[in-house]
Amino acid sequence: MAVIEARAAAVAQLREDALADLRAALPAANLVAAQRCAVRLLAALPHQDRLERNLVLVAYGGGKDSSYTLAFVRTMQLLLLEERSSTFRLRVATNRHAGMPRAVLENIDREYRALQLAADPDCELLLIDGDEVSVFDVDSPQREAVVNRNRLDILMTGHRTFADGRPTFCNACNLSVVNSFGIAASYGDGADLMITGDSQQEQRQYTLWVGRLARRLNPSRVATGTGLGRLLSTVDGISQGYFADIHGADSRDAIAQRRVSHEVPERLRFFSIYDDTEYASGDHLDLLTGFLGFRFDDIAFSFTESDCGNPALMAHLRGLKCERVYRRSYAEGMQEYVEFALGLMRSKDFPPHLVEQMRARYAGPGALEQMRRAAEDYAWQTFALTEEQLVCMAYSPFADRGAGLARFLAQEHPALVERLGAVEALLAGEPGAPGELADELERISGLRLAQLQVLYRSSLRGGSAAGAIDAVLVGDPHKALIRTRFSEHGPDTVEQISGR
Repeated sequence: MAVIEARAAAVAQLREDALADLRAALPAANLVAAQRCAVRLLAALPHQDRLERNLVLVAYGGGKDSSYTLAFVRTMQLLLLEERSSTFRLRVATNRHAGMPRAVLENIDREYRALQLAADPDCELLLIDGDEVSVFDVDSPQREAVVNRNRLDILMTGHRTFADGRPTFCNACNLSVVNSFGIAASYGDGADLMITGDSQQEQRQYTLWVGRLARRLNPSRVATGTGLGRLLSTVDGISQGYFADIHGADSRDAIAQRRVSHEVPERLRFFSIYDDTEYASGDHLDLLTGFLGFRFDDIAFSFTESDCGNPALMAHLRGLKCERVYRRSYAEGMQEYVEFALGLMRSKDFPPHLVEQMRARYAGPGALEQMRRAAEDYAWQTFALTEEQLVCMAYSPFADRGAGLARFLAQEHPALVERLGAVEALLAGEPGAPGELADELERISGLRLAQLQVLYRSSLRGGSAAGAIDAVLVGDPHKALIRTRFSEHGPDTVEQISGR
């Protein structure tokens, strides 16, 4: 009994200390907002008589915005405990993909320590790798199956979009994030409320967009469940339709591996903190970089993202595209992407000093060469992708029945030009096609012959047969028309690029 009492006293002291630290760290206006929001949250909890029966879920990606959201929700949890002598349980779930560098996990770990979450028995810290759930551990290694899946999605999508940033890296990743919501919400006894920072209007717009996209990509699919479960079921239909287009309708294992979990408790509801946390980006940077220990790593903080290294690779691919496809210079391509991405940062109200920090990273003597080497290292260490394979993706030579194949071979692999017909026969799966070319094509592209044959039968983005990629990108704000040239001495023209 004495041991139990001592543990209870230690936990009570930990929570008092955590709340005192938050009161000292939070600006007064944010503390008032947390108190106001806690009243609304209390009214929304289903178990009013026993608050400890309620489980509130926070999806925490490790970026600057979700870091503040978690601190805000932890403050509400402790305020209710102080006022009611009881409070809700908190589940924090992080979806990890291959593009999440260790620096992000270290930011997460520092915040957990600052908020004293790991030692609080009413707080559950989960790490989700694909469909695998484990307790968060900063030293937990990346899962090979997830890395391989992410790599294949990047290549299969990038080879249909000329390596355009947003679809190549974000489409599949966004679906995996939604899948993690379903997994985290149904884990154990399930969650009662899931915190969101989206406004009611944004939630309605997203639901309408999901419905329209589902009807476009998987019209025969009938969503099941109610509430949030029905929304997740609809996204699962989108996922199946999207990946059938990307990997081929016969790739049943690949499609099944990318399904979106939607068997969540019927009681599950969204709770929006938007009205109490609406702020100009940058208002909480002192809290983040001070008390919460957030660090803006050179790779993890890339343009609009502070929890993903992939945007640095998007910029690198633009440089490679201009250098190798358009026969201009790497620096011109990088500059095109940097200006585009800095515009995205400004549109998202990033603090001017962070915009300047990003601009400076790609400016000055030796800066571009340094970032090029960093991106090359990141591509290899994260996805096992060589520069040769990235260049191949920028050409997208295999899709649309090899529409760009002749040019690609002429510019990058002239020794294969005379074998163009044999390569096409192999890609088309013609009987008697020379199989010895398959290993060479795999080295060049990073894809096996069966995957290249799927590409050969697939449309290119923007082609006459608009596919799933085009449907997903309709209305996406992370794109723009830029001024560019398609050859060294070509006329100025416009091209749409996208990214983060």
